[in-house]
Amino acid sequence: MADLDQQFIQAAADAKVLPERPDNEIMLKLYSLYKQGSEGDVTGEKPGFFDFVASAKYEAWEQLSGMDSSEAKQKYVELVNRLKG
Repeated sequence: MADLDQQFIQAAADAKVLPERPDNEIMLKLYSLYKQGSEGDVTGEKPGFFDFVASAKYEAWEQLSGMDSSEAKQKYVELVNRLKG
């Protein structure tokens, strides 16, 4: 588990310096996997309808509800590694 945690931390650092900015769909996937891996299921109230960015982030994270944090961390690491090339 410690190894996965280290990989997750490294992937989070790597995601900040990717060679190209991913498209919005991939950015939401990165966000939701990171949040699920680090915090678990979505919490709090859904943002208002007119807060499009926050609503999209909330919904992307909400779709991962029930996913184990270890699985989310592994998928996040794999996605960042694919984006790094």
